[in-house]
Formats: sequence, C-alpha cells, structure tokens
Amino acid sequence: MFNLVSALLNNLGYIIIIAFLFTRIQSSRNIFAKENYNAKDIIMLSLFFGGLAIIGTYSGINYKGSIANTRNIGVIAGGLMVSPWVGIISGIIAGIHRFFLLDGQFTAIPCAISTVFGGFFVAYLSKSINEKNKYIYGFFAGFIVENLSMLLIYLLGADKAHALEIVKAIYIPMILANALGVPIVIIIIESIIEEKEIMAGKQAKLSLEIAEKTLPYFSNGGSLNEVCKIIMEALGAKSVILSNEKFIVGSHSFSDEFRVDHVEVQSEEAKKVLSTGEMFVANRIFNKQEFECVEGNIKSYIIVPLYQNKKVSGTLKVYFDKFGQITESKKNLIVGLSQLISTQLELTKLENFKAMARDANFKMLQTQINPHFLFNALNTISSFIRINPEKARDVILNLSTILRFNLENFDRLVPVEKEIEQVKAYVNIEQARFNNKIKVDYSIDDDILNFQIPSLIIQPLVENSIKHGLLPKREGGSVFIGIKKIENNHIKITVKDDGVGIPQEIINSIDDVDIKSIGLKNVHARLKLLYGKGLEIKRLAQGTEINYDI
Repeated sequence: MFNLVSALLNNLGYIIIIAFLFTRIQSSRNIFAKENYNAKDIIMLSLFFGGLAIIGTYSGINYKGSIANTRNIGVIAGGLMVSPWVGIISGIIAGIHRFFLLDGQFTAIPCAISTVFGGFFVAYLSKSINEKNKYIYGFFAGFIVENLSMLLIYLLGADKAHALEIVKAIYIPMILANALGVPIVIIIIESIIEEKEIMAGKQAKLSLEIAEKTLPYFSNGGSLNEVCKIIMEALGAKSVILSNEKFIVGSHSFSDEFRVDHVEVQSEEAKKVLSTGEMFVANRIFNKQEFECVEGNIKSYIIVPLYQNKKVSGTLKVYFDKFGQITESKKNLIVGLSQLISTQLELTKLENFKAMARDANFKMLQTQINPHFLFNALNTISSFIRINPEKARDVILNLSTILRFNLENFDRLVPVEKEIEQVKAYVNIEQARFNNKIKVDYSIDDDILNFQIPSLIIQPLVENSIKHGLLPKREGGSVFIGIKKIENNHIKITVKDDGVGIPQEIINSIDDVDIKSIGLKNVHARLKLLYGKGLEIKRLAQGTEINYDI
C-alpha cells in the first residue's frame, strides 16, 4: 500500500505540473480571464481537463486487473472551477477512454461509470457552492466520487474476493491522491482568477486615469489628437485613431513610422464595424490583407465601435507592433474606453446644446430689459429738453452711462461697483422724472466693490420697487439697496422698499414658464439659469423685501 501511495502522489505531481504549465500559457490565461465562456472556450477547456484525466489514467499503476490513478482530478476541477459543461464533457471523454482501455479491464466498467457520474455530480454541485470554498467542495467531491468507484468495483466485480482485494489495496491511495489533488489544481486555477481580479483592478485604475486626463479635452472642446495620444501612451500602442462615420477626427502615432496619411475612413474592416457595430481584431499572421492601410511594422490591431444615441457613430482603432498585445483583458479595456469616449462625446454634445439654449434664453431675458430703460429715459429727456435743458443734459449723461454699460458688459460678470454706478444712473433718471417722491439709500460693504456679479441683476429690482411700490403712493417712498459679504465667499443682495407691497399672487407665480414681466421674473429666471436658485421675496407690513445670494 505504501508503494501505491508513493507512486500515486508522484503521479499527482505530474498532474499538478501540467495544470500549472497550462495556466502559464498566455492563450490559456486569456480564456480563464473571461467573465463568460463561449462554445469554443467550453470545447477547448473540456479537451484540456478531459486530457488531464486521461493522463491521470495512463500514469496510473496497474494492480491485479485495476489501475490506481488520478483520473477524476481533471473532471472534478474542470466542473467546479470552469463550467458545469466542462465537468460533464470531460467526464464523458475520460469515462469512454477508460472503458475502452485494454489495461485494467476488470475495473473498466465501474471506473468508467464513476468518472462519468463525477462529471454530472460536480455540474450539479457547482450551482450551489460558495465561490470562496471551492477547494473544500473539491476535496469532498473527490472523496465521494472515489468512494463510489470503490463501491462499484466491488458490486460489479465478477469475482467478489478479487474485487475486495483490489479495493482494500487501492482505496486509501486513490482517496488520498484524488481528494488532495483536486483542491491543489483548484488553487492553481484560482490563482489565475485572482490575477484576473488584480488585472481588472489595474484596468479600472487605468481607465479612471485615462478618463481624468481626457475629460478636459472633451468638456472644453479640445483636440481629439490629444485624447488619442493619452490612450496610446496608456496602452503602450503605436498608433490610435478616432473616426466618425466618414472621416478621421483624431489620431496620434508613436513616430512617423506609424503615421496616418489619409483623412477618410478607408479600410473595409472599419466600414464593416461601422455598419455592424461588431468589434474587429486583426493579426498579421492570419489577416495579412487587412494591413494594407496601416503604415509601419504593425502586427496587430483592434477596431471597436463608438455610439451616440444607441447608433454607431464612429470607431476607435488601436494599433500594436507585437502579436500578443491584444489580450482578452486589454480587449475588454479598449471596449471600456470606447464606451467611455462614446459617453463623453454624448455628454459634450448635450452640454453644448444646453449651453446654447441657456445662452439664447439668457440673451432673450436681457434684451427684454434694455428697451424698457430706453423708453423711460427718452420720455424723460423729451419732457425736459425745452423747459429745463440742464436736467435734460443730466438725463442724457445718465442714459449714456446705462447704454455704455449694456454695450460693454452684455452677458458678462461685472464688479459690484460698476453695477451700482449703472443703478445710480437709473435712479437719477427716475428722480428727475418724479422729483422728491423717490429716495434711495445704499449700504454696501467697501471690501466687496470688486466682487463679480452678473450685469443688470439689481437695476430691474430697483425699477420694480419704484414703479410698483413707491409711485402708487401719493407721497412716494424710499428704496434700500444693501450688499454685504456672507460666509463661503458669497454676497447677499437686498432690495427693500416701503411702498404698497407686492401682491401675493405675483410671488406665487414667480416660477411660471410664461415670462411676461420684465422685472422680477426676468431677474429670477436669470439667477436660476446661472446659480440654480432665484429670488427670495417677502411681502412686509409696509412694502416688499427681496433677497438673493451670489
């Protein structure tokens, strides 16, 4: 028995070495790195684990018509670690081989049955096991399958005494070798999966770094050539090209050797990707005709589609000068980058549309204010030009201040000091019209005179206070304008009057979409466009108070 144990453990070493070497092959590692296996992967892995089981049979020890072996290691490990189908197929392969093997015919049928059963057993078991404890399940699966094999050898053996002698001799060696061998092979494969997870983490980090570096070029409308350069350097590629449906919109090459001389999408492969939305991978060994449009010593490349509004809108092409650089993990990374670029392009387009709409709306609101100034000022000038030319001159100067302010500062941020100059020019015109009915008090912190605020953000409120608050009162009234610094480097602007007070229905309708008023609603809408928050309006016992922060 000791000799059998020693021999089987030695054979187990061969199985472990073969499994280890197989997982070191790059193409094998690429398969194990996949999240999902296709039919081709299942067949390849079934052949490997079935072959591993057959090697376990051939390397076994003949003992009185039986073969002490490590066959079930490959079947159980493949079914638990890769796919239930791999366990089933490799079990059938190894079982059929054992049935027709000339050596050890006394135990051929029971061993073949137990091996096939082992494939189906681990296929069922794999659906309910804990991912972190597969090696434990592997140990017990190996123990159960080998015990079944021993039981069948005795039950199906024509000579019970001979069958019992075989079981007594090989039971412990077979249990030890197979029950211990399965967890060891599983641990070897798990190391590949752990490497895959580490690689996935590195890829996620690399993707974030690429996203961080390329974001400014998308958001600020920068050069897509720089985006290609960032991707090329991050992936270790020799050339990267971005195209729309017809033309190259960005490219960067490691050197002139890999330069891009054309501006239109030329290759049939790129056109196929644009039409089908399917990724294309080329290797110069197998796809020589696909390299006609590529300069330099390019040996492999990948083309992935870009999408906008769920439609293919362009391609990302990445070229390498080595054969083995388009690994499964790198392929997944490039697909992820194409999705990132697609999202960035869509967001950039959306932001451009929003900016255009915001601009148009902002300009519309501001142009509604300007004619009102002009209308009131011209009426005032016309009333004074004959009876009081000096006052008419002052009104003209104040009007010129307002018009110059609007022309120079349209759609700009201006210092508080300049905005207040424009407000004072407006107040002077109104005081000229209504004599002493209007009084205005200013309370402005000296240290915020250079604070930048949107133009025409105070005057319309002052106009509203004068026109709708003070003038309806026979005796007139006063307006208070306060600007003070608050926390977080913000300022608080207050416009308060002691007039007749604002009707509550106007406060309630301040957010109505239909903007007809050129006072409160305009400023409220502009503030919401710029800062996301509008005016705070209070109806006082006598008058109205308006506050807002910038």
